[in-house]
Parts: sequence; C-alpha cells; structure tokens
Amino acid sequence: MPTLAAVDIGSNSVRLKISRLTGRRLVEIHEDRQVTRLGDSVFRNGFLSPEAIDETVKALRRFHRAVQDLGADTVRVVATSAVRDARNSRAFLEWVRSATGWKVEIISGLEEARLIHLGLVSSLRVSSAATLMVDLGGGSCELTISSKGHIRDTVSLPLGAVRLTNEFLTHDPPRKAELRRLRGFVEREIGRIAERIARSRPKIVIATSGTAASLAVVCHGLYKTKGSRAAAVSRTQMRRIAKMLARIPVAERKKLSGVGPRRAEIVVAGAVVYAELLERCLLAGFRYSPLGLRDGLLAQMAAEYDRSTRSGKHIESERWDSIRAAVAHYRVDLDHALQVREFAMHLFKTLKSLHRLPPEYSEWLSAAAMLYEVGDYVNRNGRHRHAHYIIAHSEILGYTPQQRRIIAATARYLGKSRPSPGDAAIKVLPPADREYVRKASLLLRLARALNLGRSGAVRGAQVRVSPREVRLTLRAKPRASVDLELWAVEKEKAYFREVFGRDVSAAAA
Repeated sequence: MPTLAAVDIGSNSVRLKISRLTGRRLVEIHEDRQVTRLGDSVFRNGFLSPEAIDETVKALRRFHRAVQDLGADTVRVVATSAVRDARNSRAFLEWVRSATGWKVEIISGLEEARLIHLGLVSSLRVSSAATLMVDLGGGSCELTISSKGHIRDTVSLPLGAVRLTNEFLTHDPPRKAELRRLRGFVEREIGRIAERIARSRPKIVIATSGTAASLAVVCHGLYKTKGSRAAAVSRTQMRRIAKMLARIPVAERKKLSGVGPRRAEIVVAGAVVYAELLERCLLAGFRYSPLGLRDGLLAQMAAEYDRSTRSGKHIESERWDSIRAAVAHYRVDLDHALQVREFAMHLFKTLKSLHRLPPEYSEWLSAAAMLYEVGDYVNRNGRHRHAHYIIAHSEILGYTPQQRRIIAATARYLGKSRPSPGDAAIKVLPPADREYVRKASLLLRLARALNLGRSGAVRGAQVRVSPREVRLTLRAKPRASVDLELWAVEKEKAYFREVFGRDVSAAAA
C-alpha cells in the first residue's frame, strides 16, 4: 500500500501529514507543524521576507527528511494565500526546489476550499443537511456550503488572521478605533456573502485550522463544556470571547490554554471574524474539526491511486458537477456535448490497442469532449484558442492545474491546426503527455465528426481494427442521413495515418 505525504505552506504555518493507504482507508503515521509567519510581510509590503523564507525552508527541509525516512511514494506540496499574493513568489518556489527538490503548487482560494471540503467529507460522517465549512487561515478565509457531500457554493475572502492583524491592529491591546476599523472591514467582506449563506440555511457549521482550535479550547476553559461539546462554540460565547480577547494584552493571551505564544498575536483578529460571521449570517455557532487542507490533499492522492476509495467517489462527483456548471455558464449545447463524449469514450475503449493511452486519459478526454466548445462563448473566431485558455485557467474543480492543461490541450486542436512541439499549449506539458495529447485530440476529432450534424443521426459506431486500417460502420437512425458524418471522418484520414500509421474509413451500416 502506498505512503502519501501532504505539505501545506500556509500564511501562518507550514504543515506536514503522512498517511498510509491501507485497504481503502488512510492511516496517519506522522504529522508535523511549525509557525513561520510566511505571510507577515506580504500583507504589509507585498513581498515574502528573507527571514520568513529562511524559517519556512528550514521547516520544509525537516519535513523532507521525514518524508524520506518514512519512504513516502507520493508527495504533494501546495502553497496558499501568502505565496499567491507575494511579488517574489517565484524566488521562493525556486528556493524550495533547490532545498528539497519539491515543486510547489500555488492553489487558488477556491481550490483550497474544495480540498478542505474533500478532507472533511472523506473522513467525517457529514449530515445530509446543509453544512457550512469555514477555514480561517493566516491570509484568507474559505467558506464552503456543502449538502449531502456535494459543494453547493464556495467563496474565498481576504480575512486571514495574520493579514487582518498587520493591517488593522498595531497596539497592544488593540485600541477601540482599530477594532472599529477592523470590524467595519470584516462586516463589509462578510456582507458580500451573508445573504448567500443565510439563504442556504446551514444546520451545521464546521470550522478548521489553528484559530478555530484555539477559540474552541478557550471556550471550553471559560464555559466548562463537556464531551463532544468541548469543540463547539455558540454565537453568544463567540461574541463574548472576541470582546474578552480584545481587552487583554498579548502577554495575558499567551497564558490562555490553547492559544500559545504565536497564536496570541493574531487570535484577536480571528475571533472578530468568527464573531461577525456567526452574527451576520445568523448562525447558531460552530464546532471545530482538526481536519483540513492536508487531509484533502491526502484524500485526492488516495483517490488517484484507487478510485474505489470514498474520496474517489467524491472527486468524480465534484468534477462532473463542475463540468456541468461550466457547460451551463458558457452556454454549450449540452446534448451535443454529451453525444460527443459518448462517442469519445467508445473510441477510447475500442481503439485501446492502437492509442495505448494511460487509463486516466479516458477522464481527460471525457472532460475535453464536454468543454471543447466553451470558446464559442468568447468569439467564434479563434474559438479553439479561447477554449484552451478557459479550460486551462478556469476553476474546474477536482482537477490539478497540470490536468487542466492536458484537458485544455486535448480540446485545443479541433480546427485546422495540429499539435506542434513549439506551441505554447504543448510546451508546458511533460514530454510523455505531449504525444498522449496528440492521440487524445485526434480521438476527440473523430468523436466530434460522428455528430457533426448535431442531429444525433448516428446511433452508434462499430469499430474494427486491422493491421492496416480502422473501419467505422455507422448505424443511422431510421430515415436519417449520415452523409455529413461520413464526410467528416474522411477528412481526418490523412491525420489519422500520420498519428497512428493506419488508414481510417467509415461507411453506413
């Protein structure tokens, strides 16, 4: 069974979690964390400071030794708000690569929210009722509405505890005017999404990350909550805790159980965000969960190793929901897209001995078949280039940036152009994927040809592969003509021979 490692480079701390996939379950074998305040200077002047970079890289070196000692088969390293915003993020990424060999992936706020959601639903029994998931980190706050394990809405707000502390709280304890400005900013940001959250009527609020953990422990100490309620904080309790924390100096906050020396510096801002969120969105309270981004990363890796895992099913659902949403947003002809997808999957299966694509390309091809027409939304002229850009850069949930680039490149070459090593869409891909994309794109061209008239005239296609030829026999609907589809397949004959070294022909049954 594989050993998987997830590294989360956050704005306040860096975290490592290593788990082993045993059966269909992830079993934790090692965890580590260090506060490095990587985002501290970013939220003041836009740059990662040399000191914060140095401290973060030292922690990552320690993580790297643990990963090597425990023999992790797969490692995924992601960075969030601070590195997203920093002007010198490229230098930081190169420093990490030279120190550890790791390639850091900068993820968006929405992808961060999706992974946190995945980590929670893969490990918890989430109620079928609407659930609000809140992750307040150092640089941003991710809010996700989930129902029956599906993401219904998600948003990322610039309400991280480190960011807000640096921006608004300069005195110890904070002055009334500082707190007033802080609350005003938090109210404005939460006000943008309060109606959306209230409309979803979440019955449960789950909070993750260090600030939520500290607030839950403080609440437990003040109100002596018992059992599982020790991790729960009501709206009234949260309002009182926020006021209490703002009135005492950092030296006293450090002495509070669950807060600690580094969290004490930023917990006031975090408490204000939670208090205002519960108040403005009319939420009864929240309960803390120790799960988070790294758990979502591990669940994603486990699913890629074994799609039968619980997380694998969630990811498939997320991807399909996201693709359907993109199809609706960009006004793609859904019936045509589904028909092309069906033909693409049929060709992938029946021509397996010829194309020899990795199994995961079935899903990339499926996504490309659904999305290749999104470029029409921008302009019919250059629509294939537009489609490539949209797919590669849009938030199509459940896919890594590399996977989106593969899907985008597969959908790119459906016009007169052909994949070329010098093309920007091809150069960004690993060498093996460049040839794979060439084959996958041709399968998509054939699939589109089988519904070129958009009438559904072709009910099915029998595929026969011989050493010299691939022959398609098209079954037509009663009284339907497939002349256009036959012509379209004929146009691909020269390119098919170039890619696969065989002729392709089509005839009506």
